[in-house]
Amino acid sequence: MSDPKPVVGVIMGSQSDWPVMKLACEMLEQLGVAHEARIVSAHRTPDRLTDYAKTAKSRGLKVIIAGAGGAAHLPGMTAAMTPLPVLGVPVQSRALNGQDSLLSIVQMPKGVPVGTLAIGEAGAVNAGIMAASIIALNDPSVADKLDAFRFSQTSSVAEVPEG
Repeated sequence: MSDPKPVVGVIMGSQSDWPVMKLACEMLEQLGVAHEARIVSAHRTPDRLTDYAKTAKSRGLKVIIAGAGGAAHLPGMTAAMTPLPVLGVPVQSRALNGQDSLLSIVQMPKGVPVGTLAIGEAGAVNAGIMAASIIALNDPSVADKLDAFRFSQTSSVAEVPEG
């Protein structure tokens, strides 16, 4: 049996972004969302970016998660070339600890939105959950897994402190 057709694309600017962006993929797997992961650099592979963004909808994708560090143009450039929702994950950079990435992603011009999440691992995990939430609007199986995830998360919090 073949893998289901991906409905979420997870893209990143370089191989070094994978340890963070892998967390988005792991969350999508946990929630039963078919996805693909690709390295698509806005600066080093602009033709690959253009092709990816412009064909995403016709290939069946419904949401794109784009992670980038440094100048972090990938999420915004992707959003400029596709009608799909783009969720931006600022990847922590060495120079400014990810604040440069965050500002590059969140400060989009009017009319080209990017849903921007937290810097680093929390942002990647939350991007996976948010993408699954979007998919769950039309996929009861994903909705059920998302409900179970949220119930499990709530159940894991003690009501009374120990000790």
